[in-house]
Amino acid sequence: MKASWDLTSLPQHPTAAAGDPTPDGGRRNVLRLAALAALPMLPGAVWAQDAYPSKPIRVIVPYPAGGVVDLVTRAVTERATQALKQPLVVEARPGANANIGAEAAARAPADGYTLLAAAPFLATNPLLAPNVRWKTDDFTGVVLIGAPPNLFCVAPTLPVKTLRELVDYVKARPNQVNVTNPGIGSSNHMGQELFFSITGLEMVNVMYKGQPQMIPDLASGQVAFGLVTLALAMPHIREGRLRPLAVSAPKRVPELPDVPTVAEAGFPDAMFLPWYGIVAPAGTPPQIVRRLSDEFTKALATPEVVTRLETMGTMVTPAPADEFDRLIRSEVQRWTRVIRERNIKAE
Repeated sequence: MKASWDLTSLPQHPTAAAGDPTPDGGRRNVLRLAALAALPMLPGAVWAQDAYPSKPIRVIVPYPAGGVVDLVTRAVTERATQALKQPLVVEARPGANANIGAEAAARAPADGYTLLAAAPFLATNPLLAPNVRWKTDDFTGVVLIGAPPNLFCVAPTLPVKTLRELVDYVKARPNQVNVTNPGIGSSNHMGQELFFSITGLEMVNVMYKGQPQMIPDLASGQVAFGLVTLALAMPHIREGRLRPLAVSAPKRVPELPDVPTVAEAGFPDAMFLPWYGIVAPAGTPPQIVRRLSDEFTKALATPEVVTRLETMGTMVTPAPADEFDRLIRSEVQRWTRVIRERNIKAE
């Protein structure tokens, strides 16, 4: 399931001009060289960064140990430990829809020794509950790891075979067809709300404490429609207990080659991947962020890590610090609009 995240629509940072065409380009190059030559005269504290890391690095996971985010984070950090030559200690700090762990990371020193395993909550939580004691700008991106595709699924008894047919079916029955909701602000819930904001659908939310709890009701037809993570949906699809209509991913997935993407189904703007990544407290020295980003990216290129993540149902879509940071900022813009339009509020 290896694929590339489409970052082409995001603003690009200006690149350094190798051959400066301006009249004073040569002078600029001389100034650059002079600045480099002066670096040894800088205080020793700057050069101490070369020794980074000199002690274990804590990686806070704001979800329970053994969950998907925890396992994905460990797959990457265990490999990166070898290159960094210091342990990356994964610490589960679950609770309050990831806010406990995020707050702990936001308050940590910005020295490269505390990181946070991030997911879309990083962009949505401060929007859903403005009173949380941290904000998206408290963090800077380090590396995008990947994303688990979601499937638009219906009960086999529902008389629809395509996503377009589902839209027509629900529009003919406004506020009569129910939809699973594994938690206000969860990735699946937000993906559904994005779809509803695009299509204008109005459905009745049936609340659950997570995806595993909602799948039996979806399969039995008690609930008509829901977004389900690929890994959780596949056993039920194979048994004919769920009908997939589309996959929320840039490309079709090998497990379901006949199931179209949401774009192919006619709704390109509804594509949403609940990404995973690693961030650092804002203000972490750029050279440390680059070092971490480089080592994590190398880890994500190794076949054993790719295989391990794909086994968990996660597409490996690595992006370095600057691209990941732009993705996070664009997510804030997108969810600000959706949350306002759909009047979504935290529980």
